[in-house]
Amino acid sequence: MSNLLDELAQDFPRADFAATRAMRACRRMVPCFAALLILLTSGPAMNAQGTAQKCPPATRMDSVADDYHGTKIVDPYRWLEDQTSSETRAWIDAQNKCTDALLGKLPGKEAIARRLGELLRVDTINGPQERGGGYFYSKRAAGQDLFVLYMRHGLSGEEQTLVDPAPMSADHTTSVNFEGISRDGKLMAYGIRKGGEDEVSLHFLDTETHKELSDPFPRARYGFGGFTHDEKGFFYSRFTQEGTRAYYHEFGRDPAQDPLIFGKGLPPSELVSTRVSEDGRHLLIEVIEGSACEKSEIFVKDLEKDGPITPVVSKIPACFNAEIVGDAIYMSTNYKAPFWRLIRAPLANPAESEWKEVVPESDVRLETFRAIGGKLVVQYTHNAVAEIKIFEPDGKAAGNVALPEMGTVSQVEGHWESSEMFYSLTSFAIPHTIYRYDLAKGTSEIWAKSNVPIEAANFEVKQVWYESKDKTRVPMFLFYKRGMAMDGARPTLMTGYGGFDLSETPQFSIDAVVWVEQGGLYAIPCLRGGGEFGEAWHRAGMLEKKQNVFDDFIGAGEWLVANHYTNPKKLSIMGRSNGGLLVGAALTQKPDLYAAVICGYPLLDMLRYQNFLVARFWVPEYGTAENADQFPFLYAYSPYQHVVDGRKYPAVLFVTGDSDTRVAPLHARKMTARLQAAQGGDKPILLMYDTKLGHSEGRPVAKIVEEDTQSLSFLFAELGVEVK
Repeated sequence: MSNLLDELAQDFPRADFAATRAMRACRRMVPCFAALLILLTSGPAMNAQGTAQKCPPATRMDSVADDYHGTKIVDPYRWLEDQTSSETRAWIDAQNKCTDALLGKLPGKEAIARRLGELLRVDTINGPQERGGGYFYSKRAAGQDLFVLYMRHGLSGEEQTLVDPAPMSADHTTSVNFEGISRDGKLMAYGIRKGGEDEVSLHFLDTETHKELSDPFPRARYGFGGFTHDEKGFFYSRFTQEGTRAYYHEFGRDPAQDPLIFGKGLPPSELVSTRVSEDGRHLLIEVIEGSACEKSEIFVKDLEKDGPITPVVSKIPACFNAEIVGDAIYMSTNYKAPFWRLIRAPLANPAESEWKEVVPESDVRLETFRAIGGKLVVQYTHNAVAEIKIFEPDGKAAGNVALPEMGTVSQVEGHWESSEMFYSLTSFAIPHTIYRYDLAKGTSEIWAKSNVPIEAANFEVKQVWYESKDKTRVPMFLFYKRGMAMDGARPTLMTGYGGFDLSETPQFSIDAVVWVEQGGLYAIPCLRGGGEFGEAWHRAGMLEKKQNVFDDFIGAGEWLVANHYTNPKKLSIMGRSNGGLLVGAALTQKPDLYAAVICGYPLLDMLRYQNFLVARFWVPEYGTAENADQFPFLYAYSPYQHVVDGRKYPAVLFVTGDSDTRVAPLHARKMTARLQAAQGGDKPILLMYDTKLGHSEGRPVAKIVEEDTQSLSFLFAELGVEVK
């Protein structure tokens, strides 16, 4: 380690005081990587011209202020909202140089990167979709950076490459994904995504000739609704500045001339999706208010008769998810059922008076359902663990799918007329495994699995319960090496989400595996705001009750300390997107509880968030400061406005990128500047900013390994973990 410090002393022009402090720390047996952080954050780094620059760089402050219903709020870093200005670009470049300089020298990075690569660089396959006897799926081979789109004729047919994104970009930041497949499997829609954008350009392929159709769609946010059964066109939705709108496209026509079929006049906070029924007879249109579906409306159009668009559900303050089966429509809903139920209505007369309950509400959350093999396959979340139950069309119980492990189910696929069903199962130490299930025989077999080098028997998963601030009982998963001693000083990484009705269930994570293999404890509390215990649980963590989510998360950390699993010097937290808001609030409300924080693609300025990108969709979940009644509770927790000058904050690494077109990167930029200026302690506040990638899927393996190595190295260093 002394050699490393000597090397750094040459690389970083430093004040004598900083160098002396670092060297004395090492001599006093303080972990040397802590001394390294002292050294790196105390002096300037070198810029490209070889001259010294302050690390982190000083950030210009504005005197901009806003008046929110009589309350004046200063926003000193408003100028950083402009992503394209030369001043912002220079600031990003300086921040990245500082971050690279610090993180690039941390010990153990090679070992971390090697292990992450071992876990990721294996054949990885996603669940298939069967169309016309062909099986369509995406797969990333061990030596590939990106998923490739494939098909095979029959379960054991020869694999055929449909679209390989590797040649599309030299740095492999362009990816592809399935958008839709025709009923006979002869036509395929796929999206090309650049970086981590939500937007894609839509392309179409003849799967028999492998020739592109002459109808590429320009880059936008699309929802593919399905091909018509005569394959002359397709339905789709597209996000516009006015809101989401639904269209019909006929092959050969200029997409700019596509007729609007639904959505005129709907506000930007409402999402429109379309779907052609499995038999091709009907078009299903769903209108969802807010990303978490505060309420929804259902419409149906008879395509065979070119009938009018007819309402099935309207003006009911609840959420409905629908699937058409023959002459009936099945809908899961939280209408008069906080834990959700399943109802059926005849398409000939879908009035509420004709609705029939087929699967009643129980005390377990009904997550979703599929109509497969002449039966209703219903997925539940029981104490944050997945269950699958099967029902006859009239609601009579028809058995369960016996899941081999406690975990998370996803990618459930199948058809009404076929007993073949596919689903994916994963847990903390079990990578995604694709099962093929025969509903007629009740038999299950593994269709595909990733041969990730990990022995599940070497790990343990435990679910504990703790009391939050208001005495609400909250469950939490703990993942750790079998037989590991809980000695009160266990390096701990805690993460969470708590929002948008999304349930936190056990899932495989390479970060979690590496953390636990290095002797750490990985913890996931199931916070209010999620969907684990129905709509009441969700509503207990949204709008004016959002503080409950932060209390639950803080309470989880305090419980881990009180029960001698860890202590504040060994506790780190991590969150992404809405989870980034979570850890942003946690670090501003309880900074002394954590040693280090990873805050990824976050929302942090909750007074202005609604003004950017697609954030209007989230107003039903969070509220908006434009509303005089909602401003007070948003202002009460908004992390950016609650940074206190001179306060000692934990080490923080913000992660975002230019291609995040969902959560505006300005949140991380402004919060980085604010915390750096306010920091009263000696812990680093850093920004890792990718100029090509962003929020959504499609990152190449090499980039995943690089980013995760940086993040884990940062946490290990701050918690004093010597990487083995």
